[in-house]
Amino acid sequence: MPLHHDRRLFELLILEGAQAGLSWSTILKKRPAYRKAFDRFDPARIARYTAGRVRRLMNDAGIVRNRAKIEATIANARAFLAVRLEHRTFDRYVWQFVGGRPVQNAWRRLGQGPTETDASRALSRDLVRRGFRFVGPTICYAFMQATGMVNDHTRDCFRWREVRRRARGRR
Repeated sequence: MPLHHDRRLFELLILEGAQAGLSWSTILKKRPAYRKAFDRFDPARIARYTAGRVRRLMNDAGIVRNRAKIEATIANARAFLAVRLEHRTFDRYVWQFVGGRPVQNAWRRLGQGPTETDASRALSRDLVRRGFRFVGPTICYAFMQATGMVNDHTRDCFRWREVRRRARGRR
């Protein structure tokens, strides 16, 4: 479903990056621990994390204890705040990559959709340029799917029609 809440967008971007190389179910199981470990995904708080906090996070069995991913979360929080200064909201910034409306695909079966698109490649390039990490085109496409920027539900899924209908009413 289309998502427009900045903190939730930030959370999903971080979780998609954390998922790199792992199964999504692993990250979903760890989501409550991630919320606790990363101050409910408050980017202003995360941006102030120190090396001591990184060490504590590396000992937290509830999250993926990968130093590069933890440090990327901190860098991403700082970059996220910079994007908000420039665009007023992260929502406004990120949704521009799909023209402000969900891309409406009409797949007949699972697996038909791509793993990346021109839009996810453009988003990835711009995020990297701004200092974000763990935001490759495939991660960005998964983020776009998770946030409803892309409707990749199959046509026989009840959500496909619902997302399509809502997309007409918002943006």
